[in-house]
Amino acid sequence: MRRRHLLSGMLAALSLAGRRAAAAETGVDVLLVLAVDVSLSISAERFALERRGYAEAFSDPRVLRAIAEGKRGRIAVALFDWAGPGEQQVAVDWMVIATAVDAAAFAGRLAAVPRPFYGRTAIGSAIGFAAMLLDRSPYAAERMVIDISGDGTGNAGRSIAEARDSAVASGITINGIVIVTDPAGMPGYLREHTNPPNGLAAYYRETVIGGEGAFVMTAEGFEAFGRALIAKLVREIS
Repeated sequence: MRRRHLLSGMLAALSLAGRRAAAAETGVDVLLVLAVDVSLSISAERFALERRGYAEAFSDPRVLRAIAEGKRGRIAVALFDWAGPGEQQVAVDWMVIATAVDAAAFAGRLAAVPRPFYGRTAIGSAIGFAAMLLDRSPYAAERMVIDISGDGTGNAGRSIAEARDSAVASGITINGIVIVTDPAGMPGYLREHTNPPNGLAAYYRETVIGGEGAFVMTAEGFEAFGRALIAKLVREIS
């Protein structure tokens, strides 16, 4: 009997150690989904600037320092491209970023994925897809963030308010980075789409973002996107 109790105790201790090891392996400071707008208003040149901004941002010393200063010193990231309803495709699936080597691996994976869509702008559908990615993440964190980029208002797909409210109710924070562009030379429907009456940042604040500490940052043109993204990531990670 004593031997049986001893064996049971040893098995329980091993099970607890295994659970703790698994938690240490999967635990990160932040689960971050990067949702990248590739709708019709994003030209090939603008898409290239977006890609470069995301690829380079995690290698920036300020971002790496923010990651290292976290409790666990690492975050988990997934990135997908989005446009119209049903047009969401993962470019970089869940991976841990803790070091410059990880950041380089992220950039390499992203560079290997071509642009998948030239569709409309379904922001609500993108938020819903991002929430699904968070739900199936193999990692665990107290903070879950959707980082959604865009250069225009929603014009298709799922209700933005419904998708936002559902995500927020699940404990997710939705932040935005808007890209302000010059409407000169654009077709009428694109001018209205990229320049709403009160400004794109105000539209995102009122319509898109939500959750604890949610915020919007602005990039004054696609050339400034990378710089704005670095500041945004530091704020999200810290």
